Amino acid sequence: MNDSRLRSGLSLWQVVIIGIAYMTPMTVFDTFGIVSGVTEGRVPMAYLLALVAVLLTALSYGRLVKLYPEAGSAYTYARGTCGSQFGFLVGWSSLLDYILLPMINSLLSGIYLRSLFPHIPPALFIMAFTLLVAFINCRNIKLLANLNVIFVGLPVILMGIFIYLVIQGVSHHAGSGHVWTLAPLLNGNASVLPLIGGAAMLCFSFLGFDAVTTLSGDTRNPGKIIPRAIFITALSGGLIFFVAAWFIQLYYPNNAQFKNPDEAMPEIVLYVGGKFFQSVFLVAILVNTFASALASHASAARLLNIMGRDNIFPQKFFGYNHPQTHSPLYCILFVSGISMTAVFFNLDTAVSLISFGALVAFSSVNISVLMHFAVLKKQINSLREGINNVVMPLLGLLTVAVMWFNLDKDALELGLTWAALGAAYLVYCKLTNKVVVLSEV
Repeated sequence: MNDSRLRSGLSLWQVVIIGIAYMTPMTVFDTFGIVSGVTEGRVPMAYLLALVAVLLTALSYGRLVKLYPEAGSAYTYARGTCGSQFGFLVGWSSLLDYILLPMINSLLSGIYLRSLFPHIPPALFIMAFTLLVAFINCRNIKLLANLNVIFVGLPVILMGIFIYLVIQGVSHHAGSGHVWTLAPLLNGNASVLPLIGGAAMLCFSFLGFDAVTTLSGDTRNPGKIIPRAIFITALSGGLIFFVAAWFIQLYYPNNAQFKNPDEAMPEIVLYVGGKFFQSVFLVAILVNTFASALASHASAARLLNIMGRDNIFPQKFFGYNHPQTHSPLYCILFVSGISMTAVFFNLDTAVSLISFGALVAFSSVNISVLMHFAVLKKQINSLREGINNVVMPLLGLLTVAVMWFNLDKDALELGLTWAALGAAYLVYCKLTNKVVVLSEV
């Protein structure tokens, strides 16, 4: 399929910035108290394990994008290697991840802005936030990439200031009492299962590496740029998470100081930097949420666009691209409409559905590598081919299986319900011969 209509020349680093924005680096502060409790004070080690697991699947993504440089991510890869019907089910399930994350960002914007302006209804914030995100996305993708440099840069700078304040505090005997120590990584606890559980929870912080594959149609040379962007995004995000977690753990060896470990972020920043720094940090988190909203909105619209051009969804609407900006205009507006429903949702339900969609995508990509290289091409005759085409994707599948095992029960039930609806739609299409998705690839 020719994606020239969408290609507007994003560079490698512009794609990476969008991916990092999607990952929302400051989420490490939101999840720290929860993961510290699960891992018994070893959050940095859990991030390392999560990074290794994610990089295994990222390698599979990188290999497949060279074969299928068009946009569409896991849907495109599954369709090309395992058939159109399997691809449809993967794309349908992955939509939970792509479409609901913009809605979560809109929901978070209402929560954060309500804390700054308590007398204004959060629904107004959600609507204004979503409309602004949609307006920017309707412009050329380069505008979004350039804005994200600012929106990602500001929170990272504040994280640097936070690290400086932690070093100052620890030097005066706060927290661990020693700056040069391995205590945040190895605190003497040798139990492994809590670390695996914590790593499984943290893997979902890395979703941006998957999202950059939807930008294939917007890059100058997708077969070369996107594989590198996938790896750099995952590695860069992992390093940001690890460094931030290291210094938070240095100051807070355990959760004893938190009144509410599940919502520890305000306390983390308050005790380290004081009231004013806490207020500035809250603004930075809102900016980070805006950056994530821009990136996730763009990714969701492009996945819908490629599925529309495949005639899975009505082509005239979802397959349309604006002639001047080359943006999938109607898809952007559709995602905006979904995001507006944040006024009726709670955070837990939406997050659960995202987890299911992400795991479907991760699983299918590793399966697609096995299917294409080991089964179809039979490239397993040498040790190198065996490692690349069998061992590595199987290791990727194993790490994803661990995440499936740790998936919340409600997330599994809701996700399976959504997948069942997709299967029913597929059966209907097969019986009525309605859509192109059922044709052979």
